[in-house]
Amino acid sequence: MTELASFLDSNTLAFLDLETTGGNSRRDRIIEIGLRLWRHGEVIDEWQTLVNPGTTISPFIQRFTGISNAMVADAPPFADVADELRERLTGAVFVAHNARFDYGFIKSEFQRLGQAFSARVLCTVKLSRRLYPEHRRHNMDALIRRHGLPDVARHRAMGDVDAMMAFFDAVLADHGEASVEQTVQHLLRRPSVPSHLPPDILDELPACPGVYRFYGENDVLLYVGKSTNIAQRVASHFSGDHGSHRGVRLSQSLRRVDWTETAGELGALLLELKQIKTLRPLYNRRSRPVKRLWSVELAPAEDGYLEAWPVTTIEPSRLGDFYGLFRGKKDLEKALSGIAASNDLCNQRLGLEPWRDGGCFQRELGRCKGACEGQEDVTRYNLRMQIAFHSLRLTTWPWRGPVAIVEHNAKRDQTDILVIYNWMHLATVHSEDELRDWSWRCQNPVTFDLDSYKLVVQTLLKPDTRAQVIELEALAEEPDWWVGDSPAE
Repeated sequence: MTELASFLDSNTLAFLDLETTGGNSRRDRIIEIGLRLWRHGEVIDEWQTLVNPGTTISPFIQRFTGISNAMVADAPPFADVADELRERLTGAVFVAHNARFDYGFIKSEFQRLGQAFSARVLCTVKLSRRLYPEHRRHNMDALIRRHGLPDVARHRAMGDVDAMMAFFDAVLADHGEASVEQTVQHLLRRPSVPSHLPPDILDELPACPGVYRFYGENDVLLYVGKSTNIAQRVASHFSGDHGSHRGVRLSQSLRRVDWTETAGELGALLLELKQIKTLRPLYNRRSRPVKRLWSVELAPAEDGYLEAWPVTTIEPSRLGDFYGLFRGKKDLEKALSGIAASNDLCNQRLGLEPWRDGGCFQRELGRCKGACEGQEDVTRYNLRMQIAFHSLRLTTWPWRGPVAIVEHNAKRDQTDILVIYNWMHLATVHSEDELRDWSWRCQNPVTFDLDSYKLVVQTLLKPDTRAQVIELEALAEEPDWWVGDSPAE
Protein backbone atom coordinates (compact mmCIF):
# COMPACT_ATOMS: atom_id res chain seq x y z
CA MET A 1 0.00 0.00 0.00
CA THR A 2 1.44 3.37 -0.99
CA GLU A 3 1.78 6.34 1.36
CA LEU A 4 -0.90 8.14 -0.62
CA ALA A 5 -3.26 5.21 -0.18
CA SER A 6 -2.67 5.28 3.57
CA PHE A 7 -3.54 8.98 3.63
CA LEU A 8 -6.58 8.79 1.38
CA ASP A 9 -7.92 5.63 2.95
CA SER A 10 -8.70 7.77 5.99
CA ASN A 11 -9.42 11.09 4.26
CA THR A 12 -12.01 12.21 1.73
CA LEU A 13 -11.24 15.11 -0.61
CA ALA A 14 -14.23 17.37 -1.30
CA PHE A 15 -13.51 19.16 -4.60
CA LEU A 16 -15.80 22.20 -4.54
CA ASP A 17 -16.42 25.23 -6.72
CA LEU A 18 -18.83 28.13 -6.38
CA GLU A 19 -20.28 30.73 -8.67
CA THR A 20 -21.28 33.96 -6.92
CA THR A 21 -22.86 37.35 -7.58
CA GLY A 22 -19.50 39.08 -6.96
CA GLY A 23 -16.23 38.91 -5.09
CA ASN A 24 -17.25 40.22 -1.65
CA SER A 25 -18.26 37.38 0.66
CA ARG A 26 -19.87 39.83 3.09
CA ARG A 27 -22.08 41.42 0.46
CA ASP A 28 -22.38 38.96 -2.45
CA ARG A 29 -24.08 35.58 -2.49
CA ILE A 30 -23.63 32.09 -3.87
CA ILE A 31 -25.59 31.22 -7.05
CA GLU A 32 -24.21 27.74 -7.79
CA ILE A 33 -22.42 24.94 -5.92
CA GLY A 34 -20.59 22.02 -7.51
CA LEU A 35 -19.15 19.26 -5.28
CA ARG A 36 -17.46 15.93 -5.91
CA LEU A 37 -16.19 13.66 -3.11
CA TRP A 38 -13.08 11.65 -3.97
CA ARG A 39 -11.27 8.95 -2.03
CA HIS A 40 -8.28 6.91 -3.16
CA GLY A 41 -8.79 7.53 -6.84
CA GLU A 42 -12.55 7.05 -6.93
CA VAL A 43 -15.49 9.46 -6.97
CA ILE A 44 -17.78 8.38 -4.15
CA ASP A 45 -20.40 11.13 -4.36
CA GLU A 46 -21.40 14.07 -6.53
CA TRP A 47 -23.78 16.97 -5.91
CA GLN A 48 -24.60 20.24 -7.62
CA THR A 49 -27.30 22.86 -7.30
CA LEU A 50 -28.21 26.34 -8.37
CA VAL A 51 -28.87 28.68 -5.44
CA ASN A 52 -31.31 31.57 -5.27
CA PRO A 53 -29.16 34.46 -3.97
CA GLY A 54 -32.13 36.59 -2.90
CA THR A 55 -30.73 39.43 -4.99
CA THR A 56 -30.31 40.35 -8.64
CA ILE A 57 -27.43 38.89 -10.65
CA SER A 58 -25.61 41.67 -12.51
CA PRO A 59 -25.36 41.57 -16.33
CA PHE A 60 -21.59 41.09 -16.02
CA ILE A 61 -21.94 37.99 -13.83
CA GLN A 62 -24.66 36.63 -16.11
CA ARG A 63 -22.32 36.93 -19.10
CA PHE A 64 -19.37 35.56 -17.13
CA THR A 65 -21.12 32.46 -15.75
CA GLY A 66 -24.04 31.97 -18.09
CA ILE A 67 -26.34 31.90 -15.04
CA SER A 68 -29.33 34.21 -15.43
CA ASN A 69 -31.82 35.57 -12.94
CA ALA A 70 -34.49 33.34 -14.52
CA MET A 71 -32.36 30.24 -13.91
CA VAL A 72 -32.14 30.85 -10.14
CA ALA A 73 -35.67 32.18 -9.66
CA ASP A 74 -37.01 28.77 -8.61
CA ALA A 75 -33.76 27.48 -7.10
CA PRO A 76 -33.54 26.89 -3.32
CA PRO A 77 -31.95 29.56 -1.14
CA PHE A 78 -28.76 28.62 0.67
CA ALA A 79 -30.67 28.08 3.91
CA ASP A 80 -32.55 25.20 2.26
CA VAL A 81 -29.40 23.40 1.11
CA ALA A 82 -27.13 24.24 4.07
CA ASP A 83 -27.79 21.03 5.99
CA GLU A 84 -27.20 18.83 2.97
CA LEU A 85 -23.97 20.67 2.10
CA ARG A 86 -22.68 20.45 5.67
CA GLU A 87 -23.42 16.73 5.81
CA ARG A 88 -21.45 16.09 2.63
CA LEU A 89 -18.49 18.24 3.76
CA THR A 90 -18.29 16.96 7.35
CA GLY A 91 -14.92 15.29 7.94
CA ALA A 92 -13.69 15.93 4.39
CA VAL A 93 -10.75 18.04 3.24
CA PHE A 94 -12.16 21.16 1.55
CA VAL A 95 -10.41 21.40 -1.84
CA ALA A 96 -10.82 24.42 -4.11
CA HIS A 97 -8.84 26.49 -6.59
CA ASN A 98 -8.03 29.75 -4.79
CA ALA A 99 -9.64 28.14 -1.76
CA ARG A 100 -9.65 31.34 0.26
CA PHE A 101 -12.42 32.65 -1.98
CA ASP A 102 -14.71 29.58 -1.89
CA TYR A 103 -14.09 28.83 1.78
CA GLY A 104 -14.79 32.46 2.72
CA PHE A 105 -18.14 32.40 0.89
CA ILE A 106 -19.22 29.12 2.50
CA LYS A 107 -18.33 30.44 5.96
CA SER A 108 -20.20 33.70 5.32
CA GLU A 109 -23.34 31.88 4.19
CA PHE A 110 -23.35 29.74 7.31
CA GLN A 111 -22.71 32.83 9.45
CA ARG A 112 -25.86 34.42 8.01
CA LEU A 113 -27.72 31.41 9.39
CA GLY A 114 -26.09 31.85 12.80
CA GLN A 115 -23.93 28.75 12.28
CA ALA A 116 -20.18 28.19 12.37
CA PHE A 117 -18.33 26.23 9.72
CA SER A 118 -14.73 25.08 9.58
CA ALA A 119 -12.74 22.50 7.66
CA ARG A 120 -9.22 21.58 6.69
CA VAL A 121 -8.53 23.47 3.47
CA LEU A 122 -6.37 22.44 0.51
CA CYS A 123 -5.85 25.05 -2.20
CA THR A 124 -4.92 23.66 -5.63
CA VAL A 125 -3.24 26.98 -6.49
CA LYS A 126 -0.84 26.38 -3.60
CA LEU A 127 -0.43 22.75 -4.65
CA SER A 128 0.54 23.86 -8.15
CA ARG A 129 2.94 26.53 -6.88
CA ARG A 130 4.71 24.03 -4.63
CA LEU A 131 5.00 21.24 -7.20
CA TYR A 132 5.65 23.45 -10.26
CA PRO A 133 7.69 26.39 -8.87
CA GLU A 134 9.30 27.02 -12.27
CA HIS A 135 6.00 28.38 -13.59
CA ARG A 136 4.74 31.89 -12.87
CA ARG A 137 0.99 31.47 -13.45
CA HIS A 138 -1.20 29.00 -11.60
CA ASN A 139 -4.75 30.09 -12.41
CA MET A 140 -7.05 27.43 -13.81
CA ASP A 141 -6.80 28.56 -17.43
CA ALA A 142 -3.00 28.40 -17.18
CA LEU A 143 -3.16 24.89 -15.70
CA ILE A 144 -5.50 23.69 -18.43
CA ARG A 145 -3.07 24.91 -21.13
CA ARG A 146 0.08 23.71 -19.34
CA HIS A 147 -1.13 20.20 -18.55
CA GLY A 148 -3.28 19.70 -21.64
CA LEU A 149 -6.41 19.16 -19.54
CA PRO A 150 -9.73 18.41 -21.24
CA ASP A 151 -12.03 21.28 -22.17
CA VAL A 152 -14.67 21.93 -19.51
CA ALA A 153 -17.55 24.35 -18.94
CA ARG A 154 -15.43 27.09 -17.37
CA HIS A 155 -17.05 29.39 -14.79
CA ARG A 156 -19.77 26.88 -14.07
CA ALA A 157 -19.37 25.14 -10.74
CA MET A 158 -19.20 21.52 -11.85
CA GLY A 159 -17.14 22.39 -14.93
CA ASP A 160 -14.47 23.94 -12.73
CA VAL A 161 -14.64 20.91 -10.41
CA ASP A 162 -13.93 18.75 -13.49
CA ALA A 163 -10.87 20.90 -14.26
CA MET A 164 -9.60 20.69 -10.66
CA MET A 165 -9.87 16.91 -10.60
CA ALA A 166 -8.19 16.58 -13.99
CA PHE A 167 -5.35 18.70 -12.65
CA PHE A 168 -5.09 16.52 -9.55
CA ASP A 169 -4.85 13.41 -11.77
CA ALA A 170 -2.10 15.12 -13.78
CA VAL A 171 -0.21 15.93 -10.58
CA LEU A 172 -0.34 12.28 -9.51
CA ALA A 173 0.95 11.19 -12.91
CA ASP A 174 3.78 13.74 -12.91
CA HIS A 175 5.03 13.40 -9.33
CA GLY A 176 3.87 10.06 -8.04
CA GLU A 177 1.64 9.24 -5.13
CA ALA A 178 4.27 9.47 -2.39
CA SER A 179 5.46 12.95 -3.37
CA VAL A 180 1.91 14.29 -3.74
CA GLU A 181 0.88 12.80 -0.40
CA GLN A 182 3.82 14.47 1.32
CA THR A 183 3.03 17.84 -0.28
CA VAL A 184 -0.69 17.63 0.57
CA GLN A 185 0.02 16.79 4.18
CA HIS A 186 2.53 19.64 4.37
CA LEU A 187 -0.01 22.13 3.01
CA LEU A 188 -2.67 20.90 5.42
CA ARG A 189 -0.31 21.25 8.37
CA ARG A 190 0.29 24.95 7.92
CA PRO A 191 -1.70 28.09 7.21
CA SER A 192 -2.60 28.74 3.59
CA VAL A 193 -0.13 31.22 2.10
CA PRO A 194 -1.48 33.80 -0.39
CA SER A 195 -0.84 32.54 -3.89
CA HIS A 196 1.67 35.22 -4.94
CA LEU A 197 4.02 34.61 -2.00
CA PRO A 198 6.77 31.97 -1.89
CA PRO A 199 5.32 28.76 -0.37
CA ASP A 200 8.09 28.68 2.25
CA ILE A 201 7.66 32.30 3.41
CA LEU A 202 6.57 31.17 6.88
CA ASP A 203 9.82 29.26 7.28
CA GLU A 204 11.78 32.50 6.87
CA LEU A 205 9.92 34.61 9.43
CA PRO A 206 11.56 35.01 12.88
CA ALA A 207 9.76 34.10 16.10
CA CYS A 208 10.69 37.33 17.86
CA PRO A 209 9.30 40.85 18.48
CA GLY A 210 9.27 43.29 15.62
CA VAL A 211 7.39 44.94 12.78
CA TYR A 212 6.30 43.28 9.53
CA ARG A 213 5.26 44.92 6.26
CA PHE A 214 3.02 43.65 3.44
CA TYR A 215 3.68 44.90 -0.10
CA GLY A 216 1.53 44.66 -3.23
CA GLU A 217 2.18 45.10 -6.94
CA ASN A 218 4.87 47.64 -7.85
CA ASP A 219 6.06 47.30 -4.24
CA VAL A 220 3.22 49.47 -2.91
CA LEU A 221 3.12 49.26 0.89
CA LEU A 222 -0.21 47.71 1.91
CA TYR A 223 0.02 47.12 5.66
CA VAL A 224 2.32 47.53 8.67
CA GLY A 225 1.84 45.45 11.80
CA LYS A 226 3.73 44.53 14.95
CA SER A 227 3.95 41.51 17.22
CA THR A 228 5.98 39.92 19.97
CA ASN A 229 6.25 36.94 17.58
CA ILE A 230 6.46 37.97 13.92
CA ALA A 231 6.16 34.44 12.52
CA GLN A 232 3.11 33.62 14.59
CA ARG A 233 1.34 36.89 13.82
CA VAL A 234 1.93 36.76 10.07
CA ALA A 235 0.76 33.13 10.02
CA SER A 236 -2.44 34.22 11.76
CA HIS A 237 -3.14 36.60 8.85
CA PHE A 238 -2.94 33.65 6.48
CA SER A 239 -4.86 31.17 8.62
CA GLY A 240 -7.75 33.50 9.46
CA ASP A 241 -11.23 32.79 8.21
CA HIS A 242 -11.06 35.69 5.74
CA GLY A 243 -14.62 36.69 6.50
CA SER A 244 -14.01 40.36 5.84
CA HIS A 245 -13.81 41.73 2.33
CA ARG A 246 -10.87 43.86 3.43
CA GLY A 247 -8.94 40.77 4.56
CA VAL A 248 -9.61 38.96 1.27
CA ARG A 249 -8.53 42.00 -0.77
CA LEU A 250 -5.33 42.35 1.25
CA SER A 251 -4.46 38.67 0.76
CA GLN A 252 -5.16 38.80 -2.97
CA SER A 253 -3.01 41.93 -3.36
CA LEU A 254 -0.05 40.63 -1.33
CA ARG A 255 3.21 40.13 -3.25
CA ARG A 256 6.02 40.51 -0.69
CA VAL A 257 6.63 40.45 3.07
CA ASP A 258 9.55 41.93 4.95
CA TRP A 259 10.19 42.73 8.59
CA THR A 260 12.39 44.46 11.17
CA GLU A 261 13.30 42.63 14.36
CA THR A 262 13.31 44.41 17.72
CA ALA A 263 14.56 43.37 21.14
CA GLY A 264 11.26 43.99 22.90
CA GLU A 265 7.61 44.91 22.65
CA LEU A 266 7.93 48.66 23.25
CA GLY A 267 10.44 49.00 20.44
CA ALA A 268 8.05 47.14 18.12
CA LEU A 269 5.11 49.33 19.12
CA LEU A 270 7.02 52.56 18.59
CA LEU A 271 8.46 51.44 15.25
CA GLU A 272 5.00 50.40 14.05
CA LEU A 273 3.57 53.82 14.93
CA LYS A 274 6.44 55.62 13.22
CA GLN A 275 6.13 53.62 10.01
CA ILE A 276 2.35 53.91 9.81
CA LYS A 277 2.59 57.69 10.15
CA THR A 278 5.54 58.21 7.80
CA LEU A 279 4.96 55.48 5.19
CA ARG A 280 1.12 55.61 5.22
CA PRO A 281 0.29 52.03 4.18
CA LEU A 282 -3.00 51.60 2.31
CA TYR A 283 -4.73 49.23 4.74
CA ASN A 284 -3.76 50.80 8.09
CA ARG A 285 -6.66 52.95 9.29
CA ARG A 286 -5.68 53.45 12.91
CA SER A 287 -2.76 55.62 14.01
CA ARG A 288 -2.71 57.67 10.79
CA PRO A 289 -1.05 61.08 11.15
CA VAL A 290 -3.29 64.08 11.77
CA LYS A 291 -2.78 67.49 10.23
CA ARG A 292 -3.27 69.28 13.52
CA LEU A 293 -3.52 68.06 17.11
CA TRP A 294 -5.89 70.00 19.38
CA SER A 295 -5.94 70.47 23.13
CA VAL A 296 -7.47 72.82 25.71
CA GLU A 297 -5.80 75.34 27.99
CA LEU A 298 -7.65 76.87 30.96
CA ALA A 299 -6.95 80.57 31.48
CA PRO A 300 -8.73 83.29 33.49
CA ALA A 301 -10.65 86.01 31.66
CA GLU A 302 -10.49 89.67 32.72
CA ASP A 303 -13.32 89.08 35.21
CA GLY A 304 -11.45 86.15 36.81
CA TYR A 305 -13.57 83.27 35.47
CA LEU A 306 -11.64 80.37 33.96
CA GLU A 307 -12.28 79.87 30.26
CA ALA A 308 -11.35 76.99 27.93
CA TRP A 309 -9.14 78.01 25.05
CA PRO A 310 -8.48 75.60 22.15
CA VAL A 311 -4.79 75.30 21.26
CA THR A 312 -2.98 73.63 18.37
CA THR A 313 0.58 74.40 19.44
CA ILE A 314 1.28 71.89 22.19
CA GLU A 315 4.58 72.39 23.96
CA PRO A 316 5.76 69.03 25.35
CA SER A 317 7.79 70.82 28.03
CA ARG A 318 4.59 72.13 29.68
CA LEU A 319 2.09 69.33 29.11
CA GLY A 320 0.61 69.78 32.57
CA ASP A 321 -0.96 73.04 31.35
CA PHE A 322 -3.06 71.25 28.71
CA TYR A 323 -6.21 69.15 28.93
CA GLY A 324 -6.98 66.37 26.47
CA LEU A 325 -5.59 65.52 23.06
CA PHE A 326 -7.95 65.53 20.08
CA ARG A 327 -7.47 64.64 16.42
CA GLY A 328 -9.71 67.45 15.23
CA LYS A 329 -11.75 70.46 16.27
CA LYS A 330 -15.01 68.51 16.09
CA ASP A 331 -13.68 65.93 18.56
CA LEU A 332 -12.64 68.73 20.91
CA GLU A 333 -16.04 70.46 20.73
CA LYS A 334 -17.85 67.18 21.32
CA ALA A 335 -15.78 66.58 24.45
CA LEU A 336 -16.40 70.13 25.72
CA SER A 337 -20.15 69.73 25.15
CA GLY A 338 -20.14 66.57 27.22
CA ILE A 339 -18.20 68.24 30.02
CA ALA A 340 -20.58 71.21 30.02
CA ALA A 341 -23.68 69.00 30.18
CA SER A 342 -22.27 66.78 32.94
CA ASN A 343 -21.02 69.60 35.15
CA ASP A 344 -23.45 72.50 34.57
CA LEU A 345 -20.70 74.64 33.08
CA CYS A 346 -21.16 77.68 30.89
CA ASN A 347 -21.11 77.12 27.11
CA GLN A 348 -19.82 80.63 26.53
CA ARG A 349 -16.94 80.18 28.98
CA LEU A 350 -16.09 76.94 27.13
CA GLY A 351 -16.10 78.63 23.73
CA LEU A 352 -19.07 76.62 22.49
CA GLU A 353 -21.34 79.65 21.96
CA PRO A 354 -20.71 83.24 20.91
CA TRP A 355 -21.18 85.83 23.64
CA ARG A 356 -24.63 87.48 23.70
CA ASP A 357 -26.88 89.29 26.13
CA GLY A 358 -29.00 87.12 28.41
CA GLY A 359 -26.44 84.39 29.08
CA CYS A 360 -25.70 81.10 27.34
CA PHE A 361 -28.21 78.57 26.07
CA GLN A 362 -27.38 76.27 28.98
CA ARG A 363 -28.45 79.09 31.29
CA GLU A 364 -31.88 79.24 29.65
CA LEU A 365 -32.28 75.51 30.27
CA GLY A 366 -31.21 75.83 33.87
CA ARG A 367 -27.97 73.92 33.25
CA CYS A 368 -25.58 76.83 33.80
CA LYS A 369 -25.29 78.46 37.22
CA GLY A 370 -24.76 81.95 35.79
CA ALA A 371 -21.02 82.32 35.13
CA CYS A 372 -21.85 83.87 31.75
CA GLU A 373 -23.74 86.67 33.55
CA GLY A 374 -21.29 86.97 36.45
CA GLN A 375 -23.89 85.54 38.87
CA GLU A 376 -21.94 82.49 40.11
CA ASP A 377 -19.13 82.96 42.62
CA VAL A 378 -15.85 83.09 40.68
CA THR A 379 -13.90 80.88 43.08
CA ARG A 380 -16.67 78.28 43.15
CA TYR A 381 -17.01 78.20 39.36
CA ASN A 382 -13.25 77.95 38.83
CA LEU A 383 -13.05 75.05 41.27
CA ARG A 384 -15.83 73.24 39.42
CA MET A 385 -14.01 73.84 36.12
CA GLN A 386 -10.78 72.39 37.48
CA ILE A 387 -12.56 69.34 38.85
CA ALA A 388 -14.42 68.79 35.56
CA PHE A 389 -11.21 68.90 33.51
CA HIS A 390 -8.96 67.10 36.00
CA SER A 391 -9.13 63.67 34.33
CA LEU A 392 -8.10 65.19 30.98
CA ARG A 393 -4.97 66.86 32.27
CA LEU A 394 -1.90 65.70 30.38
CA THR A 395 0.96 64.05 32.22
CA THR A 396 4.08 66.14 32.74
CA TRP A 397 7.38 64.46 31.90
CA PRO A 398 8.64 63.25 35.33
CA TRP A 399 12.37 63.10 34.57
CA ARG A 400 14.84 65.98 34.33
CA GLY A 401 15.84 65.18 30.77
CA PRO A 402 15.83 62.39 28.19
CA VAL A 403 15.83 58.77 29.33
CA ALA A 404 17.00 55.53 27.77
CA ILE A 405 14.73 52.48 27.90
CA VAL A 406 16.78 49.30 27.56
CA GLU A 407 15.21 46.21 25.98
CA HIS A 408 17.29 43.04 25.65
CA ASN A 409 16.51 39.75 23.93
CA ALA A 410 18.91 37.19 25.38
CA LYS A 411 17.97 34.43 22.93
CA ARG A 412 18.89 36.59 19.95
CA ASP A 413 21.58 38.58 21.77
CA GLN A 414 19.92 41.81 20.66
CA THR A 415 19.78 45.04 22.67
CA ASP A 416 17.70 48.08 21.76
CA ILE A 417 18.11 51.36 23.65
CA LEU A 418 15.10 53.60 23.09
CA VAL A 419 15.84 57.29 23.71
CA ILE A 420 12.68 59.09 24.87
CA TYR A 421 12.05 62.67 25.98
CA ASN A 422 8.75 64.41 26.80
CA TRP A 423 6.98 61.16 25.76
CA MET A 424 8.54 61.36 22.27
CA HIS A 425 10.65 58.57 20.78
CA LEU A 426 13.81 60.27 19.57
CA ALA A 427 15.99 57.37 18.43
CA THR A 428 16.86 53.70 18.84
CA VAL A 429 20.51 52.69 19.31
CA HIS A 430 22.02 49.36 20.22
CA SER A 431 24.92 49.94 22.59
CA GLU A 432 26.31 52.38 25.12
CA ASP A 433 28.93 53.43 22.56
CA GLU A 434 26.18 54.37 20.09
CA LEU A 435 24.37 56.22 22.85
CA ARG A 436 27.49 58.33 23.50
CA ASP A 437 27.94 58.90 19.76
CA TRP A 438 25.82 61.97 19.12
CA SER A 439 25.58 61.41 15.36
CA TRP A 440 22.09 59.94 15.74
CA ARG A 441 20.92 63.36 16.89
CA CYS A 442 21.25 64.65 13.34
CA GLN A 443 18.05 62.94 12.28
CA ASN A 444 14.88 64.93 11.57
CA PRO A 445 13.26 66.71 14.54
CA VAL A 446 10.61 64.68 16.33
CA THR A 447 7.10 66.05 16.77
CA PHE A 448 4.73 65.46 19.65
CA ASP A 449 2.26 62.71 18.77
CA LEU A 450 -0.98 61.53 20.39
CA ASP A 451 -0.46 57.78 19.88
CA SER A 452 3.16 57.80 21.06
CA TYR A 453 2.19 59.89 24.09
CA LYS A 454 -0.48 57.39 25.14
CA LEU A 455 1.76 54.40 24.52
CA VAL A 456 4.80 55.69 26.38
CA VAL A 457 2.77 57.03 29.33
CA GLN A 458 1.03 53.68 29.69
CA THR A 459 4.30 51.75 29.46
CA LEU A 460 6.50 53.83 31.75
CA LEU A 461 4.02 54.86 34.43
CA LYS A 462 2.01 51.67 34.97
CA PRO A 463 2.65 50.28 38.49
CA ASP A 464 3.98 46.91 37.33
CA THR A 465 6.24 48.22 34.55
CA ARG A 466 9.39 46.25 33.93
CA ALA A 467 10.98 48.91 31.77
CA GLN A 468 14.59 49.71 32.67
CA VAL A 469 14.81 53.52 32.68
CA ILE A 470 18.18 55.32 32.62
CA GLU A 471 18.23 59.13 32.92
CA LEU A 472 20.37 61.01 30.42
CA GLU A 473 20.55 64.56 31.80
CA ALA A 474 23.39 65.60 29.50
CA LEU A 475 21.26 65.17 26.41
CA ALA A 476 18.88 67.92 27.54
CA GLU A 477 21.40 70.71 26.98
CA GLU A 478 19.80 71.67 23.66
CA PRO A 479 16.07 71.57 24.37
CA ASP A 480 15.06 73.24 21.12
CA TRP A 481 16.00 70.08 19.25
CA TRP A 482 14.00 67.79 21.52
CA VAL A 483 10.77 69.74 21.73
CA GLY A 484 8.44 69.89 18.73
CA ASP A 485 4.94 71.18 18.12
CA SER A 486 2.09 68.98 17.01
CA PRO A 487 2.51 67.84 13.40
CA ALA A 488 1.12 69.98 10.61
CA GLU A 489 1.27 67.51 7.72
